Amino acid sequence: MSGIIPDNPISQGVFMKKSHVMLIAAVVVLLGSTAALNVTVANESGKEDAKSVAWYVANIQEAKTQNQACHDNPSNQSNENCANALHALEITFKGGN
Repeated sequence: MSGIIPDNPISQGVFMKKSHVMLIAAVVVLLGSTAALNVTVANESGKEDAKSVAWYVANIQEAKTQNQACHDNPSNQSNENCANALHALEITFKGGN
């Protein structure tokens, strides 16, 4: 035998088949990861964009509504809109400093 590829023609056929299997496996993995990425992007596109603290300061009624929704549903409290609405309310009621 010389090098990686065997000298026997029958063994070379087996080696080629293994390389085809590896190529097919790589394509399947690539397609699977592409599909998972598409699902992730689709899920994130359904999310509402977070409004800034400045927006909530300018729209204080929306800040109050968002804050109430966050208070009613504790699982949403880690949401960026909850944090921004609360911060806007704090600024409004305590002053800018």
